[in-house]
Amino acid sequence: MSDLPQPEPEPEPDQAPDQAPDESARSGDLPRHAVGEPRTHRVSQESPERATARADVVVVGGGVAGMVAALECARVGLRVTVLERSDVLGGCVGRIELDGLTLDSGAESFATRGGTVAELLERLGLAGDVVDPNPAGAWLTMPGLNGTVDSAPLPKTGMLGIPANPLGDDVRRIIGWRGASRAYLDRLMPILTIGRAHSLGKLVRSRMGAAVLDRLVTPISAGVYSANPDDLDLAVVAPGLNQAMTRMGSLSGGVADLIEERKAGGAVRGIRGGMHRLVDALVAELARFDVTVITSAEVTGLTRVQVAAPAGEANGGAVEVWRVTAVPSEDDPDVEPAAIELTAIDVVLAAPAHTSLGLIGEAVDSWQSADEWPAAASVELVTLVVDAPALAAAPRGTGALVAVGTPGVTAKALTHSSAKWAWLAEAAGDRQVVRLSYGRAGASNPLDGRTDDEVAALALADASAILGVDLDARMLRASGRTAWRDALSHATIGQRDRVRALEDAVAAEPGIEITGSWVAGTGLASVVPHALEAAHRIRHRRVTADGVA
Repeated sequence: MSDLPQPEPEPEPDQAPDQAPDESARSGDLPRHAVGEPRTHRVSQESPERATARADVVVVGGGVAGMVAALECARVGLRVTVLERSDVLGGCVGRIELDGLTLDSGAESFATRGGTVAELLERLGLAGDVVDPNPAGAWLTMPGLNGTVDSAPLPKTGMLGIPANPLGDDVRRIIGWRGASRAYLDRLMPILTIGRAHSLGKLVRSRMGAAVLDRLVTPISAGVYSANPDDLDLAVVAPGLNQAMTRMGSLSGGVADLIEERKAGGAVRGIRGGMHRLVDALVAELARFDVTVITSAEVTGLTRVQVAAPAGEANGGAVEVWRVTAVPSEDDPDVEPAAIELTAIDVVLAAPAHTSLGLIGEAVDSWQSADEWPAAASVELVTLVVDAPALAAAPRGTGALVAVGTPGVTAKALTHSSAKWAWLAEAAGDRQVVRLSYGRAGASNPLDGRTDDEVAALALADASAILGVDLDARMLRASGRTAWRDALSHATIGQRDRVRALEDAVAAEPGIEITGSWVAGTGLASVVPHALEAAHRIRHRRVTADGVA
């Protein structure tokens, strides 16, 4: 999983939306269980009566964005309450227990770009456990001759699949001489025909042809953004590429220029033991700063009300605050659900897009309908633990992207996790861990309606085809699945303008902030600084010059 831009992305996005996924696991005939059960993150499970107390800040959503914003506010003495719909914190950064291994169920890495994530890890005491992945790189699985499956290493010098050297051996291996010759015409086209491009797909098609688009760019767009490249905003997914094309006179030249410029910021790193340790560290800090966390609470209302001012406040009388209403998200037929009501001067909406947009529509008068926002994609990850000695040689490096139309393969990407991370290889011993990603833009998820056994069988067959190694059911030790049904891409054309309009409307409404991947962009390197900025605006409004909240 990776943030972009960088020299070459890994097979899957490192940040799905800030929501708790639907997860399940299987191991032989063991009963199905929720991933969060082994270690629930309840800093304090308050009763509804206790929850009616006034807070300084209420954070809706307990993903990484929500936790970072909550912690930053609590550090200066503000009383903070976090409301999370699921029974665990972390959103897309979660864990799954399979065959005695604790694995990442979502994000497994972070981009070093900007340094903000590294700074957060240092503050949390995790800097000494930051590790680098295997540099072997990823492959591409694609249609071969006569209905076969073919695979080849992804070109080393490229961005979003766009090659810096169209005639390179690794590029020709995937798109052939005809495709490479067409791509090289990019170097000969006049610069005036470029102008300022908006659609990634349309730019690549016009400059380099269909082979580069279909074989190289589309698999990466699907794997990283769950979107069609025609729908991706070039300025978002490849900032500076328009300008670099103008400077260098071609698309491939612009890519080469940006790669050289961004080498220092393109690395991807992880945490020894898994990225889910970030959640554990954040939970511990929330507890240390006395943050109240209420899990299994679905927020249903956000309205502005007047309440009596606390005794001793200079303004006296009444003050205007936000009233946040929530109900238990886990129904118990034997218990009458009790509503939770909280009041706070400031609210941070860090929930997934559909939840946050619904609350904004209720709370912000100047906000127009969200009907024009794009439909969310459905993404599901399937993790397999297998006894397969042949995989020890990492036949496809750290994983593979899958081109559309590859015969007999339903997955869009695979990560060979035990080949990618040395700490996991050590923990797994003779076992191998692979993870497959399903769900392409504009189509229903192919795993919808399938049982866990059916999904495990499909994933095993896909892994066998992608890795080029025969895998059968006897080798499968355990499998688990994690689904996101609200994967709204920040990178589609027009989405940046929609987000800006929303941010302008929210900024005009006192005491409300929005954050999360659906507004910040894909990846922890985008989400963490965005959440910090939201918290800093609250701190600026609420903390006096002498540092007293």
